[in-house]
Amino acid sequence: MSGRNNEETVGITLLGNQGTKYDFNYNPDILETFINKHQDNDYFVKFNCPEFTSLCPITGQPDFATITISYVPNVNMVESKSLKLYLFSFRNHGDFHEDCINIIMKDLIRLMDPKYIEVWGKFTPRGGISIDPYCNYGQAHTKWVDIAFNRMANHDLYPEKVDNR
Repeated sequence: MSGRNNEETVGITLLGNQGTKYDFNYNPDILETFINKHQDNDYFVKFNCPEFTSLCPITGQPDFATITISYVPNVNMVESKSLKLYLFSFRNHGDFHEDCINIIMKDLIRLMDPKYIEVWGKFTPRGGISIDPYCNYGQAHTKWVDIAFNRMANHDLYPEKVDNR
């Protein structure tokens, strides 16, 4: 039994589709949404993608990361299979780590208009250094602007050990 009727799932085309096609080029149009049935309370949704890959825009070498996306939904929520395929579409995208993380966040803001969102990339070291960009956003004229500032100001107060990658 489903807790959703057909009207509530009408825009979801990828989930359950056995003919999944992987786009090897950056494609934000693949993202799909569904309606948040619990708009009366705030809650976090968190995605972890430990197999993110993109390319260095200068050398073309692959970069690997764990991407963590946390958001507080408003009306629309991102469908997880479409998010997986969207993140996969970065595979041949050449951009710096910081750009990829900000692009992901901005695409999800355009898609969902969440109350709050944060995206954190933990890239594996290459050349002896790792880069862990973090960005966030709070919906304008709401308490989430202050929460975004507070989380940014207190971000990474207790960084992980380097040996956990």
